[in-house]
Amino acid sequence: MGEYVEEMAQSALEKAQEVLAHTFGFADFRDRQADIIQAVLRGDNALVVMPTGGGKSLCYQIPSLVRRGVGIVVSPLIALMQDQVNALSNQGVRAAFMNSTLDSGQYFALEQRLRRGEIDILYLAPERLLQNRTLELFDQIPIALFAVDEAHCVAQWGHDFRADYLRLEMLRERYPQVPRLALTATADARTQQEITQRLGLDDDASFICGFDRANIEYRIQQKNSPRRQLLRFLQEEQPGNAGIVYCLSRNKVDDTAIWLRDQGFAALPYHAGMTARDRQRHQDRFLREDGIIIVATIAFGMGIDKPNVRFVAHLDMPKSIEAYYQETGRAGRDGEPASAILFYGMEDVVKLSQMVANSEGDENHKRAERQRLNAMLGLCEMTACRRQALLRYFGETLEQPCGNCDNCLSPPTTWDATEAVQKALSCVYRTGQRFGAAHVIEVLRGSENEKVRQFGHHRVSTYGIGRDISVDVWRSLFRQLLVLGYLEVDPRGYGNLLLTQKCRPLLRGEESIQLHREIKPPKKAAAKKALADIEPQHQTLWNALRGLRKQLAQANSVPPYVIFSDTTLKEMLVKRPLSKREMLCVNGVGDIKLERFGDAFLELICEHEYSE
Repeated sequence: MGEYVEEMAQSALEKAQEVLAHTFGFADFRDRQADIIQAVLRGDNALVVMPTGGGKSLCYQIPSLVRRGVGIVVSPLIALMQDQVNALSNQGVRAAFMNSTLDSGQYFALEQRLRRGEIDILYLAPERLLQNRTLELFDQIPIALFAVDEAHCVAQWGHDFRADYLRLEMLRERYPQVPRLALTATADARTQQEITQRLGLDDDASFICGFDRANIEYRIQQKNSPRRQLLRFLQEEQPGNAGIVYCLSRNKVDDTAIWLRDQGFAALPYHAGMTARDRQRHQDRFLREDGIIIVATIAFGMGIDKPNVRFVAHLDMPKSIEAYYQETGRAGRDGEPASAILFYGMEDVVKLSQMVANSEGDENHKRAERQRLNAMLGLCEMTACRRQALLRYFGETLEQPCGNCDNCLSPPTTWDATEAVQKALSCVYRTGQRFGAAHVIEVLRGSENEKVRQFGHHRVSTYGIGRDISVDVWRSLFRQLLVLGYLEVDPRGYGNLLLTQKCRPLLRGEESIQLHREIKPPKKAAAKKALADIEPQHQTLWNALRGLRKQLAQANSVPPYVIFSDTTLKEMLVKRPLSKREMLCVNGVGDIKLERFGDAFLELICEHEYSE
């Protein structure tokens, strides 16, 4: 019996290999894809933690095509289902979505197609899945698997919690024989455990495929003039590239988008305060056009499949490393060079600390939020390799510094800040621990403004003792003292600084302290662009291939990457296929895409070859 089961599993994996090649156009599985797919084909449940762009979707799409029945994919955002279905349909997969955009006639027709076995993969939101009508329909049809995408949404105190995800635990009771697959790019050990428990997965069914996105350069800078810093980054390194700029508030999103347009960029806002129609319109332009910059709150990005996002910029600090990793992971899904740049300052520390203090939940929840915030602050202020710290947070070890973060590329300098710190802490104490950093800095630098005199702080002993240190250095110093735990923000929400017990040895002169010195980032010699290794003599064909792809995308009402990705076009540029057999050897070209688009690309390549 065991040998029979093993033979069946091997046969199913061979069929999966055929689907990979002929439907999706790839010669080999990546990383642990084959192990995951084989487990699901056996009927096992699995938790898959795989970095963005690592090929998570194939882990449920291929088993859905090999196993009997329809693959049910739970996705948190209906706005992206149409694009996912379009992409699969262009590869010959019978895919559909079930959501509120369907009218009654369309919904009835979809139900009939499901009953007749005419759908291979169905996308729907958890709210739709949990409706009685949906469950009664699923009771009557064969189901290949349940795939819970963005599974970190099930973590009750995670950064993207969705209450309806909690109710998905009913799947193991109602459909115990159907394999359940939970997939995410962002889950620390605690979140992994919560996903496993809530979705009823086996403890030994986890496939942790690594978190490293080696193609992303991580940079974190102190806010001096954030708009000027962002403009410099875009003009010098990202001209004409698509990217995402994240802001904490809706007003800041709107203002930043307008300002970027005034600077000559194609920038569009995206946040929950906009109408659904406007959000969809801006998202469609981002997916279908080149060089669009989306300025957004965290409402944008989950499930975005656009592979050639060249940068993600944060104008405000995220509240956790999980959120930061999730958002930066939307850059460089195609594996080409990408940048993640974050600007943060004292106001971010104060604002996020107050948000934690005023958040809902009991003290255990607030403690967990403070730990997440402190970890994010630690990442911002550290002087060692940022990638090593990021991976360590998710339980992964990188033996050597990465060489692709700001601390590796431009190692920071440190200075003996003991005396300056003593002055700063003393001034916080002398002003009654009733003020924020900005006011304390005014006192240290001997300001004569009205507020300093109003409170009599021109008469305290620390008035003017820090005139020799610039405002920017003082801001950096106070921010680092908050991160290191020598100061804390008043939890009552006033923004004033409080001394902690940790500062006593420093004030007594029993300890010294080294802080890192802020330096201006070196000017980049040239813009960082993906696919920069294309030789000048190949540029004509490269532009022609992209032009043809754009024409086909417009004709089929899909984003260009749905036709072929940049990576696939680049391989065409290198291999120069002149026959259908040769075209099938290009990664990303499957049978259906060859049939639909192959002749046009072959004709273009042949014309170029014979005209050279």
